[in-house]
Amino acid sequence: CSSLALPLAPSWDAWGTSIHYSVPEEKKSGSVVANVLRDLRVEGRELSARRARLASKSAKQYFRLDPHSGNILLQERIDREALCGQKEPCVLVEEVVLENPWQLHQIAIEIEDVNDHSPKFSKKEFIFKIPEHVPMGTRFHLERAQDADRGENAVQNYTLTPNEHFRLDVQSRSDGSKYAELVLEKPLDHEVNPKITLMLSAVDGGIPTRTGAAEIIIEVLDINDNFPQFNKSAYQLKLRENSPLGTLVTRVEANDRDSGSNAHITYSFDQVADNVDRSFKLNRQTGELTLVGPLDYEENSKHELSIQATDGGGLSAYCKVLVEVEDENDNAPEVAVTSVTSPLPEDSPMQTVVALFSVTDHDSGDNGRTTCTIDPSLPFVLRATENSYYQLVTQRPLDRERVPEYNVTITATDQGSPRLTSLTVISIPISDINDNPPVFERPLYEMQVRENNIPGLLIGSVHASDLDVEQNAKLTYTLLPGKVRDGPVSSYVSINSETGNLYALRSLDYEDIRELRVTVRALDKGSPPLSSQATVRVHVVDENDHAPFILHPLQNSRQSVQQPGEKLT
Repeated sequence: CSSLALPLAPSWDAWGTSIHYSVPEEKKSGSVVANVLRDLRVEGRELSARRARLASKSAKQYFRLDPHSGNILLQERIDREALCGQKEPCVLVEEVVLENPWQLHQIAIEIEDVNDHSPKFSKKEFIFKIPEHVPMGTRFHLERAQDADRGENAVQNYTLTPNEHFRLDVQSRSDGSKYAELVLEKPLDHEVNPKITLMLSAVDGGIPTRTGAAEIIIEVLDINDNFPQFNKSAYQLKLRENSPLGTLVTRVEANDRDSGSNAHITYSFDQVADNVDRSFKLNRQTGELTLVGPLDYEENSKHELSIQATDGGGLSAYCKVLVEVEDENDNAPEVAVTSVTSPLPEDSPMQTVVALFSVTDHDSGDNGRTTCTIDPSLPFVLRATENSYYQLVTQRPLDRERVPEYNVTITATDQGSPRLTSLTVISIPISDINDNPPVFERPLYEMQVRENNIPGLLIGSVHASDLDVEQNAKLTYTLLPGKVRDGPVSSYVSINSETGNLYALRSLDYEDIRELRVTVRALDKGSPPLSSQATVRVHVVDENDHAPFILHPLQNSRQSVQQPGEKLT
């Protein structure tokens, strides 16, 4: 997730209405799905200015948003069956993210089915062994054709080649799928016609229609006149998704009033779907159904198994086993960070939104309910919003000089048993503001320079430091205006603005000036700039640069020099 710069104090009235679009599967990459300008009520230039983009909770990004035109474009072909399987409707949820101010608009894009699969039977031919003298109206269950498409594009009808013995009765299951049964219209006679061959066709409702066919071979048997009968027509049970392999799911049982081989029952799956074959095994002799593969509530919460009991004479009966999978807490919460303010100014006001993230858990009930926490000692707090989103906001003042960066650990925990937890770390660097003035090493500097110095001589150096960084810590040194005798101090001393070195501008005379006192100011380059001052006292050191002068007695003088205490006469 890339770091995005959020405004310091955004108005987080950001939750837009949900927008719905649809797109057929198998459209080529680059196709336009929809245009969001009218639905978002914005202009194209505003989308670009507000850095509009799509955020997806799914692992794969199927769409992208053109911020200049407002078009949602398909990034690659979508196979609805690979994406959603038998799930209906097949919907991908995207979110349009707008900045300045922040807004989120949820977009639900339904992947529409196209008729790209033909109906298909598991075998090319099905053999029915039917005894003669079966009563009129007897029904024979036919295998359903499988069609990966959904809705109108799935199997809508079955047809049978015209014949004098059977008609086809097409019915609907509770889930809307179609199945067919052969209905005996005219008695069978093994001696007249021992074998009947029919063609069964499955037709879907797409445009154009697609068909699949299988051959039905009916072998007319001599009198095995009792069908197997199950104890129950439907077995309903519940199974936890973490049930160990080898668990006995149930035992189905059918009986036949015939004797000998005609009463010997064998069990089999009437129709073996991939998920059934992977998860369940049926003992052909005992009817025991055992678990041989893991169950996943999130993938399939219900299994409907059709089991066939066949006697030695080829007669069959059918029952259903309905397995309801109970959810286990086997998915930890997942945190998806949508946006982070980076860096965060240290003068950010309280309630500034620092980051936005969402939490999802694929389990259900309490197993899918989550809570998020962070370290309470941090200057941040979590604020829950809508659609399982959280905002990370400031709750105390920040000080970059004390803590230059925070690593915020988000702990997401579900309410399952045992509870599952995931940790996500968000790094938040703190940017500097100019809130610290320069500080001199000491308020008074004592320096010396010998008289008769060379002009330009280095007297000494002052130094100040600033706790801020970059421009806020870059310092400039200057001399404040002052007087030395009758002249400005700047005519005696200069200072290097970058290093703080002090230089004598002229030769000094101890007998004329014994001390210079100057004030130095250090000014940083922040906005607004901050400064501080220090005093520099420069002592001029005497040199022996004058010969002695005899005051008394005066040479070549006739008058004596007055001695101390004497009176002139």
